[in-house]
Amino acid sequence: MNASRYLERPPPAGVGLACIWHHELPDGSDAPFEQRVVPDGCVDLIWWSRDARIQVAGPDTGPALARLEPGDLLIGVRFKPGMAPPILGVPADAVRNGRLPLRDLWGPDADRLGEALASADDPAEALTEAVMRRSAESEPADPIVVPLLRNLADHPVRGAADALGLGERQLRRRVQAAFGYGPKTVQRVLRFQRALKLAYKGTPLADVAYTAGYSDQAHLAHEVRELAGAPLTALLDSPASGPSTL
Repeated sequence: MNASRYLERPPPAGVGLACIWHHELPDGSDAPFEQRVVPDGCVDLIWWSRDARIQVAGPDTGPALARLEPGDLLIGVRFKPGMAPPILGVPADAVRNGRLPLRDLWGPDADRLGEALASADDPAEALTEAVMRRSAESEPADPIVVPLLRNLADHPVRGAADALGLGERQLRRRVQAAFGYGPKTVQRVLRFQRALKLAYKGTPLADVAYTAGYSDQAHLAHEVRELAGAPLTALLDSPASGPSTL
């Protein structure tokens, strides 16, 4: 037996979280479990039961593998794109493609939180409450985040900059700080995620390409391989879930 269990639950409103998740590989499993993780523009805080450490998984620009050993339990909170920097205390590009100890950003507070989660009745709730407290003490996210996501989904970068009343250079600087990479990469990730959602729903791949905004099915296939390291059909056979912790 080697079945991991991955579950998500909705977060409380108002703290910029996408979900709270739980990923476990039972003790009786025959071997480690590896999961392909693909870019989604999000940042995660992940607590490992094995050693009570908390890790930051930054926004990815390519595929990564998450590996669980038998007996591992991971608890995570996932920030919506652009929402993590004020709570982390650093711009998102400082943790791009990164897997680093939260202690590097929060100091001893991260160690104390990790130990508290180890003795908590509900580690996910305790981690969420810690994020909510940190959010209350932090500056709000950059106000361009929400309108930017809306504009970049349907407009070229110049059009998005004009709609927000920003020059392209200023837009690039603020986008990198909020999302971890430039506006064109944000567009690629948004389009890729739209394509995945459509494909998971059973939409024919030719229709996926058109609806998600690709020029044709070959363009879709190329972009999926670039971002996910595998063809779309392989992702559908084993949907990505949970952040990479490597």
